[in-house]
Amino acid sequence: MSTTCQLTGKRAGSGFNKSHSNRRTKRKFRPNLQEKKVKNPQTGRSLKLTLSTKAIKTLKKWDKAGKIYDLEQMVVKR
Repeated sequence: MSTTCQLTGKRAGSGFNKSHSNRRTKRKFRPNLQEKKVKNPQTGRSLKLTLSTKAIKTLKKWDKAGKIYDLEQMVVKR
């Protein structure tokens, strides 16, 4: 599974774990990515995408509102 959301482009960020004694060790903040089969409302075709949970929630909201969008143009090519 890729480490990038194909819709929003979210990737892992970096930072530090910081202990009580203020020692710092490197760590990564990874986005919550899920592999999801999504139907493109513009064309009616199904696509298998790696999406962040935020993107999945946004797509559900758009479907509920009846918004028509084209997923194939929105997908981030990397």
